[in-house]
Amino acid sequence: MIIFSIGFQPIEKRNHLKNVAFIFLSFLKEYLSNKTQIMAKKVITFGEVMMRLSPPGYSKFSQARSFELVYGGGEANVAISCAYLGMKAAHVTRFPDNALGKAATQFLRQHWLSTEHVFYGGEMMGKYFLEKGAVHRPSEVIYERAGSSFSLIKPSMIDWEKVLKDADWFHWTGITPAVSEGAAMCCLDAIKTANKMGIMVSGDIGTRKNMWNYGKSVQEIMPELVQNCDIVISGTRNIYEMFGIGVVGGSFRKSAKQLMETFPKIKKVARKTRDSISASHNQIQGKIWNGKEYIKTDMLNITHIIDRVGTGDAFAAGLIYGLLHYDDEQALKFATAACALKHTVPGDVNMVSLENVLSLMEGDTSGAIKR
Repeated sequence: MIIFSIGFQPIEKRNHLKNVAFIFLSFLKEYLSNKTQIMAKKVITFGEVMMRLSPPGYSKFSQARSFELVYGGGEANVAISCAYLGMKAAHVTRFPDNALGKAATQFLRQHWLSTEHVFYGGEMMGKYFLEKGAVHRPSEVIYERAGSSFSLIKPSMIDWEKVLKDADWFHWTGITPAVSEGAAMCCLDAIKTANKMGIMVSGDIGTRKNMWNYGKSVQEIMPELVQNCDIVISGTRNIYEMFGIGVVGGSFRKSAKQLMETFPKIKKVARKTRDSISASHNQIQGKIWNGKEYIKTDMLNITHIIDRVGTGDAFAAGLIYGLLHYDDEQALKFATAACALKHTVPGDVNMVSLENVLSLMEGDTSGAIKR
């Protein structure tokens, strides 16, 4: 311990000592800040980022005379959420080399992501149109992503050893390999490289069957991707439809256990469940099977949903952060709290702080003003 004792010294000497103390404390503060940044865990994600276009408020498409624009994509949403929690984060993707691609890159940078591995080429930005539901009217989504810059990505474009250097975690989703064969091959290369480098791999393997239009089926592509994962996020439906394991709507624990027996590298299988009372009122719960113990959180009641899009990504980001910092039970509580908070944030991304999540995780549901 260093103690600065000024005592009864001449004024000039006291001022000198004050200056020395100030310089030392400034240096110490900067050192500790840098040390915290050095110690921060690093996550890398890979996937398409799209423009999201929505009628203002809760208007229907037929009422729209203008659209609100934000950017989002499942994997990028995870990376940004992790960045807001204090982690180092980078997203790997491909944009058109035009003003829209640069605007999307700026969006990622604005939310503290490294964009050194954003590639440019092609002519079109993927997009989707969202009509937000309310009460008993469901939301509606229309995609326009065929032929996008990202869909034309090739494995030769990415040096995954360079991208994954110093990373602690790599995350992907089942949407990316559905986009195109090139995207699926890039994803497999990333996973295998991460395995070789000793980096944890998580996959939120939910996908959309109507996206698989390039001549390969879900069952042909997904097994090799999933078998190389450490953590899988999935419900019983995806496990059954992809691998013929378990029963749709059956026991999650049994389906998770059988999935881990089929693919022994998997260490944990997690999911969130949702009870949709209306488009504006949901209840969610987190569940995880870690090979020894089946853990469930308490149900969280979300009574006034602002934006449901990106809530699964918020759960994934919370799980990644949680598993890197806590035991399985606390990690699941953290992920579920993060997911619940995303319902209160407009847009695709869960822009909440670590303190916000910890507060809800510890039972503070008051929403009181923080001063």
